[in-house]
Amino acid sequence: MDRENDSETSRNELTRRDLIKLGLVGVGAAMAGGCAPGAAAPVTPRRRGLGPAPAEPFAAPPMEIVRIGFVGVGGMGTVHCENLLNIEGVRLTAIGDIVEEKVRKIQDMVVEAGQPRPTGYFRGEWDFVRMCEEEDLDLVFNATPWRWHVPVCLAAMTNGKHAATEVPAAVTIDECWQLVEAAEKYQKHCVMMENVNYGRWEMMVFNMVRQGMFGEILHGEGGYLHDLRDIKFSSEGEGLWRRAHSMKRNGNLYPTHGLGPVANCMDVNRGDRFEYLVSVSSPSRGLQLYAQEHFPAGSSQRQESFVLGDVNVSLIKTAKGRTIFVSHDTNLPRPYSRIHLVQGTKGLFQGYPNRVHIEGRSPGHRWEEAEDYLEEFEHPLWKALGRRGEGVGHGGMDYLEDYRLIKCLREGLPTDMNVYDAVALSAVSELSERSVASRSRPFDFPDFTRGRWEAYPPLGIVQA
Repeated sequence: MDRENDSETSRNELTRRDLIKLGLVGVGAAMAGGCAPGAAAPVTPRRRGLGPAPAEPFAAPPMEIVRIGFVGVGGMGTVHCENLLNIEGVRLTAIGDIVEEKVRKIQDMVVEAGQPRPTGYFRGEWDFVRMCEEEDLDLVFNATPWRWHVPVCLAAMTNGKHAATEVPAAVTIDECWQLVEAAEKYQKHCVMMENVNYGRWEMMVFNMVRQGMFGEILHGEGGYLHDLRDIKFSSEGEGLWRRAHSMKRNGNLYPTHGLGPVANCMDVNRGDRFEYLVSVSSPSRGLQLYAQEHFPAGSSQRQESFVLGDVNVSLIKTAKGRTIFVSHDTNLPRPYSRIHLVQGTKGLFQGYPNRVHIEGRSPGHRWEEAEDYLEEFEHPLWKALGRRGEGVGHGGMDYLEDYRLIKCLREGLPTDMNVYDAVALSAVSELSERSVASRSRPFDFPDFTRGRWEAYPPLGIVQA
């Protein structure tokens, strides 16, 4: 972005310093060097001066209209804006991005939908602070690059707005605690928009778990196995920033898609919690080979070096003894998969391909097609609303996650995923990096709820 005039630059720099004073020291710390080899310092169990977590899941007063400021309107941000314009009770009031043309595009989209033209914010990377300070908003939603997720959320909450962010919610443990502290101090929602929690198969499995079809849940598996080499080396979109993480960090950089649905089935933060993690990474080869094969001799891409292991495997143990396998593989040729396995004492679901085995119901030692279970066990939310999201955003799951967030805000309900869920899932990144760097030593998860996980009620089967 071009430098603004001196007065505007001074304003943005002052705002940045103010945010740092509020606790935003070390933004992008993982990008500045990651975890050094051998680094195995204990993870801080809690932030200094933080009192007990709320006794009940947080719910804000209901609101008739949810006024939203949206920050970051690239590919995923545009999808969310399209969804929000098709949900009752939403007003897109302000739009921010460092690219003015993207802001103008969404402004036009809002007008075409019959709403007043939202205010545009595009004066630089920190212009979202001005949005949070000046606009009358209920929610600030951001789909920015990862390093900006925490700054945008903090700016929202410190200015009296709820916050919602794309995944992951944070990169470091310290950033996780910053989100928890702000949400509790300012009594605001801080929600991570994990769309896979609303996937059709994931919600069917959750419904089956709640009905006891798999018995006691003992083990789960999830992952993000997605060939991103083209995207990481692109000259636009995520290619402008995502590849840089692979240069400095070695661990599971993107754990939440595979882990979120499994955590729901295991009542994580609502009767159980992640206790500790061990992690190991393969050698790093994929991005280097891709650069050699796709860029000419002497190109800058060929000179880059990477530390991210092409395959990372992490194992999580929960407080109740359950086990979770979670993997990350984005630098090698492969078809897409999130694995998605939920194993109980009576049977299991396994994804990619989707199949089910239930003792006493399925043929002995044989799988059944998951399709055969949809009529009986499809989640009520998908039955009622699944068609509304067709053709927009990951097969409909994006629409459902946006719909549920707005419904909870309008009706004054606790959100399906709260700040403690957001940070528990996101904490896998730093913990896996630490474990890899210290020969797979186990690292404890902070108890972000400070013991409240034992009393918080489990998620129910929500309705439309």
